[in-house]
Amino acid sequence: MKHMQLFLAGDSTVSNYDASSAPRAGWGQKIGELLNPGILVRNEAVSGRSSKSFVEEGRLQRILEYIRSGDYLFVQFGHNDQKPDERYTDPYGTYQAYLRRYIDSARLKNAHPVLITPVQRRSFDSEGRLRNTHGDYPDAVRQLADELHVPLIDLTETSGRLLQSMGAESAKKLFLWLKPGEHPNYPDGVEDNTHFCEYGAGEIAGLVAEGMREAGLPLCIGQ
Repeated sequence: MKHMQLFLAGDSTVSNYDASSAPRAGWGQKIGELLNPGILVRNEAVSGRSSKSFVEEGRLQRILEYIRSGDYLFVQFGHNDQKPDERYTDPYGTYQAYLRRYIDSARLKNAHPVLITPVQRRSFDSEGRLRNTHGDYPDAVRQLADELHVPLIDLTETSGRLLQSMGAESAKKLFLWLKPGEHPNYPDGVEDNTHFCEYGAGEIAGLVAEGMREAGLPLCIGQ
């Protein structure tokens, strides 16, 4: 019997990390704990990639070699698409064009594409309000999902609500914030407002699972 596969295409907020990077973790490392038995998670997300560079490096093609009818492809980019270098994509131009390639490619394999808006960074203003650091990218994902009738997990929205409810200081416990000497992998400490610790990755994975349920995707435990 072949297992259903869930492929993840994304950046550092999704990807797996080995013990040398602990406690840094991506939500893709934790999502398998929330899925129905027998679903195989194939986490192909890689740090530093945009929707464009992931394709140009042949990483989407690699997924297409293994994805089968009935499998799922979750796609979350945006963090690196906004970087002013060769990874850059324009939100309503090349970004949507590249995302469309993931969708069309999955559908050609009779697999199910799912779009995910980029997860929020920990960035608050002086009055304690969460800043929008992703510009038009989340809205571009929402627009494309609606246009192409693709299930959408609005992680920008749900992670933003979570961070705002926690507040700037408490939200640090979701991210890779360590004091000097607190962990051997980060002897000088670290203050990272983008990448998650293992606890935070688990919390974000929970939001993704919640999004699956809301979208009616038959993947999560308890459905």
